[in-house]
Amino acid sequence: MTNTTTTTVATSTTSTTAAAGATAAAGTTSTTGARTVAAYAAPAPKAPLEKTVITRRALGEHDILIDVRYAGICHSDIHQVGEDWGDGIFPMVPGHEIAGVVAETGPGVTRWAVGDRVGVGCFVDSCRECDNCRAGLQNYCTGTPGAVFTYNGVGRDGEPTYGGYSAQLVVDEGYALRIPDELELDVAAPLLCAGITLYSPLTHWGAGPGKKVAIVGLGGLGHMGVKIARAKGAEVTVLSQSLRKREDGLRLGGHHYRATSDPATFTELAGTFDLIVNTVSADLDLSAYLGLLKTDGTLVQVGAPEKPVSVNAHALLTGRKSLAGSMIGGLPETQEMLDFCAAHGIGAEIELISADRINEAYERVLASDVRYRFVIDASTI
Repeated sequence: MTNTTTTTVATSTTSTTAAAGATAAAGTTSTTGARTVAAYAAPAPKAPLEKTVITRRALGEHDILIDVRYAGICHSDIHQVGEDWGDGIFPMVPGHEIAGVVAETGPGVTRWAVGDRVGVGCFVDSCRECDNCRAGLQNYCTGTPGAVFTYNGVGRDGEPTYGGYSAQLVVDEGYALRIPDELELDVAAPLLCAGITLYSPLTHWGAGPGKKVAIVGLGGLGHMGVKIARAKGAEVTVLSQSLRKREDGLRLGGHHYRATSDPATFTELAGTFDLIVNTVSADLDLSAYLGLLKTDGTLVQVGAPEKPVSVNAHALLTGRKSLAGSMIGGLPETQEMLDFCAAHGIGAEIELISADRINEAYERVLASDVRYRFVIDASTI
């Protein structure tokens, strides 16, 4: 049983009736093997998403066809539709928190069989040959074409990639992850971005017994950080702007909860933490947060502010502190994260919605009115 709270009209991911219905409604296949698939797309920058039809490529030798069951809504979906991080490719089908079931396999596929429960995260290809790819760090691919993002990217075929707000997805077998049976698919979907985004730095910088860890922000990313850091055995403090979510922060695994709007937080907690993970995309005073670190402590940035941030060098020099960044995780680590979450009963806290509520969900994310991840029921696409 996963440790989660779900607001939903139907949470079962194992109904054979629902599975058959999803497969039947998924799309149609052309004589070339390509298939048309129902999806929700933004037709232009900043435009509301609309129901549409997209084309998925024919299955290649090592491709699998996935019936999408659930797709999480990440704040980065909104940023990319709004072109906050640069020019986008439109129409854009967002979605990189994808959970589903294998519906068909290419003739050379060896890793998967029809019916397997799988997830797809933020990228669907990489060069496979650079040092990072060979080390299992495909997210940091330095070769050509680099990491190919699940949407708003360009695949090896030169065609735009379309994400998980769709009925089906075609992906190379090596870029899918196994979702353990202990995890329900709906609460597992956000783990493919939010989960790994926090698991990777918490693991890399050694969160565990005897370590004091702070998570800045209690949103879609932050709530996963609290759960994972607690499961790893760290002493966890939530640092949030106000005390509004204090009850949630402690329920999710925080030992302590402090408001960053209170100046006393920064004086009373000075020199406290071994590791701080900042999930907030706003322009924070990072120098003030560096003051909360112990000697040799590290502040890791995982939120992506739209504007450059500045740091007082003395905040780093005093105490030999480090300011670092982390971006999702490679395929082996993402599988490790899914297995860890299954073993510890960790799923995302979600609100399950129908596809016709995507635009409403975007507005609510911008208003911080979600606890803590919207997930689309793909059967409604």
